[in-house]
Amino acid sequence: MTIYFYGADEVPYGCFSNFSDHGFDLDGAWWPTSEHYFQAQKFRGTRHAELVRRARTPLRAAELGRDSSGPLRRDWERVKDDVMRRAVAAKFGAHADIRDVLLSTGEEEIVEDTSTDHYWGRGRTGNGRNMLGRILVRTRGRLRAERADAPDGAERSPGRPHSRPGGRG
Repeated sequence: MTIYFYGADEVPYGCFSNFSDHGFDLDGAWWPTSEHYFQAQKFRGTRHAELVRRARTPLRAAELGRDSSGPLRRDWERVKDDVMRRAVAAKFGAHADIRDVLLSTGEEEIVEDTSTDHYWGRGRTGNGRNMLGRILVRTRGRLRAERADAPDGAERSPGRPHSRPGGRG
């Protein structure tokens, strides 16, 4: 069986979406969603990055991140997969509830079910690269290995839980 996800509000796999409301601390800042982090990294070290980080919604962060007038970093195509891996690892490391959802998927393939993104999802033809799904599967494997290596079966959290200032954790 393959697990398909797309919308952040879908139960139980909406938490796999970069738009899901699961913030985390990374690189010395609070990120409301993994979408905020990913899009802001396109402009790392600029005022535009902070504008993206402070966007009110993940959709707005995505719009700002896709604005071709922004100062896109020169190495973006080379580093974007690693940026996504870091965001996904931080997000699932910070939230035990969604970490459990990811771990509950067993050995199933995970696919972002979008017809509009051939790189991060399955794309219009269904044969896209599905890089987000692949990163989720790799993250699941790492989390499972960390859990297995924990002494006496105790869970070893890859990151301490974080609470959003004045909001949900």
